[in-house]
Amino acid sequence: MANTDKLKEETVQSSTEATSKIDAIKQLIFGENMQAYDSEFETLKQDILTKKQELEALMDDVKSEILQNIDNLSTDINIRITELENSFEDKADALNEKKVDRKLLGELFTKLGEKISQ
Repeated sequence: MANTDKLKEETVQSSTEATSKIDAIKQLIFGENMQAYDSEFETLKQDILTKKQELEALMDDVKSEILQNIDNLSTDINIRITELENSFEDKADALNEKKVDRKLLGELFTKLGEKISQ
């Protein structure tokens, strides 16, 4: 147990040393401008997050509009299909009536011919 605790302490100490070395290198490279860079990066990060939220809101609006348009189109198509079916049925009924009228006319001619021959 003592060895593990000692290893953990050494690991933490070495990572702290590495971090402090990195900070020292940053200080040498960037110097006093480091806070300005951090501020600039934070501003950019906030701007990106704001733009992301705006885009997500816009995408939600577009999605709902598209879904509404699809629903309207579906309703319109169903109405037109129903109208076409009704028109087809009306024309089919009219054709059947014409055929019945011809049959009836033929029967009347037959009866007329029978009466004439009597």
